Amino acid sequence: MDVAHLRLLRELRDRGSVAAVAESLHVSASAVSQQLSALQAHVPVPLTTRRGRTLALTPAGQALAAAGARVDEALVSAREAVGAFLDTSDRPVRVSAFHSAALALFGNLLRELDGTPPLRLADADVAHRDFPGLTADHDIVVAHRLAHDEPWPVDRVVTVPLLEEPLDIALPAEHPLARRDELRATDLVAERWVSVHPGFPLAGVLDHLAAHVGRPLEVAHRINEFSVTAEVVRAGAAIAVMPRTTTTPLAVDGLVLRPLADVALVRHVDALARPDALAYAAVRRVLSALRTVSARASARVAGADSD
Repeated sequence: MDVAHLRLLRELRDRGSVAAVAESLHVSASAVSQQLSALQAHVPVPLTTRRGRTLALTPAGQALAAAGARVDEALVSAREAVGAFLDTSDRPVRVSAFHSAALALFGNLLRELDGTPPLRLADADVAHRDFPGLTADHDIVVAHRLAHDEPWPVDRVVTVPLLEEPLDIALPAEHPLARRDELRATDLVAERWVSVHPGFPLAGVLDHLAAHVGRPLEVAHRINEFSVTAEVVRAGAAIAVMPRTTTTPLAVDGLVLRPLADVALVRHVDALARPDALAYAAVRRVLSALRTVSARASARVAGADSD
């Protein structure tokens, strides 16, 4: 089998359509289809199937794509072992993160690495199911999920935990509940809320709270960007659930964060990468630096809480 054909199969798995693969590779869709047909000619079972107008992988195609990822990883490791990457300091490492993690981590990451290796940073806030697919365009993807969300697919990405951060209630500083050190879910049933859009990792938090108190909560606004949510909360228009570690810089100028005493709300922040990306020394260095700055961010918040 041609390694390039196996790589193409993985691109189809991660990007979801022939058109998206063609666009990413700067070739025509017909060229992609021809290469997939060439691969299919060497395999006795179907690798793709039609789902409406979209070409998708069969279970056999998924298995072969996963095997192709392991082949790529081995090839990169082999090239590195014989000295193909003796000097990796100039290889740019592409990192994406959802907005609040980018706010909390990117500046510190740049200072930690001090230009070696160079970084190409991007913000990307997507639905939970779409984070693994971002590894097609980025070496490292900083993603988040709630405890009850599906785990990241182990056949597609390597997962490195960065943070486990509590989710707090964001209130205007003048709100009567802001005088308390901690809250209970029943204190919040009459409030208006800011929530994220459906399908995004924190969307289920208010459903969980509503189930706990036994009544629906009023969602007045749908905003994904926490800095915008913070402005709405400061204006007194609503309250919100906000992560303690990554949004602490926003808890100023009339906004406070208060923990819930009776409901454990936690989100996991993880770094995702393709196995072959981690074969590069530069990517491993950036990942190590990400773990370092994440640990510092968590320690700073823990220290502030104990003061």
